[in-house]
Amino acid sequence: MKKIGITTTVPLEVLLAADCQPVDLNNVFVGDSRPERFIAIAERDGFPLNCCSWIKGIYGVCLETGIKDVICVTGGDCSNTIMLMEVLRLRGLNAMPFAYPDRPDVDEMQHALLTLAVVLGTTLEAAEKVREQLRPCRKLALKLDDLTWRENLVSGWENHLWLVSTSDFNGDFQKYEKEIGQLLDEVSQRRPRPDGELRLAYIGVPAIYAHDLYRYVERYDGRVVLNEIQRQFAMPEPGASLAEQYARYTYPYSIRERINDIKTELERRRIDGIIHYVQAFCHRGIGDIIFRDAFDLPILTIEGNDDFFLNNHIRTRIEAFLDILHRQRSDTTKTRSVKKS
Repeated sequence: MKKIGITTTVPLEVLLAADCQPVDLNNVFVGDSRPERFIAIAERDGFPLNCCSWIKGIYGVCLETGIKDVICVTGGDCSNTIMLMEVLRLRGLNAMPFAYPDRPDVDEMQHALLTLAVVLGTTLEAAEKVREQLRPCRKLALKLDDLTWRENLVSGWENHLWLVSTSDFNGDFQKYEKEIGQLLDEVSQRRPRPDGELRLAYIGVPAIYAHDLYRYVERYDGRVVLNEIQRQFAMPEPGASLAEQYARYTYPYSIRERINDIKTELERRRIDGIIHYVQAFCHRGIGDIIFRDAFDLPILTIEGNDDFFLNNHIRTRIEAFLDILHRQRSDTTKTRSVKKS
């Protein structure tokens, strides 16, 4: 299969139907043992210091790994991707645009899917068949998510890792299905995690220092039981067709679609507090204003740039936030005890 890079989640059913192997360039970037070298490649070629590190990382991955074909999501993700696409073309890559509709409309999504299918030389009928092949993988990923918050058997890092991987199923959906099935067998033998842990929601794009973040939170008796965007990658609302599935995928559309989804999960998962991650120099960071107006729970907003590990400042802020949440929970418990007596 011909490898084709993607800058964020795209309708990979269409890619697979065209006999292409999707490669999420973000996962290659942060999964590398030396991710900073990809940023160095981009800055050497003229990318400014105040440009998003994900954009620079994606560029470096393309040049370093030799991927020749890339689908750049120019609508519904990052505006910087438009110019990234132009620079990739300058370097001789076949960079193709894909844009989600401005609103979650099934007919408009159908048109976008058809356009992508024509570009890749396949049909939507073939893509619908692939959707059925991927259904077991998505169900297993969502089962893992369920075991995270409902049964307290899965860590926040495991939840993040396996859900974020559904963007490309690590390049082999059959292998992914086998491996997550084995993990679920192992998880079912675990003892539930302590009830005293704080239940946290993580909203926003995956953190550039995710590996460090989830483990650090758990050192202070907290656990992420909702990973908003990562969960959306697994398509929790599949609908009756490919077009409906990607119209229900909240990330590319208005922040209001995301808020409605998050509110439902905050209540269902009994969340104590929210961690909102924003990437430096990203327009989505402005959405923090809207999130703080929409949610009644305490929110910690943290930022990342090209730091692949938590710095001392962010560590201190996380510790203080979790300490406040523990105190609030303790005060609530005492108040309830007094009322009962």
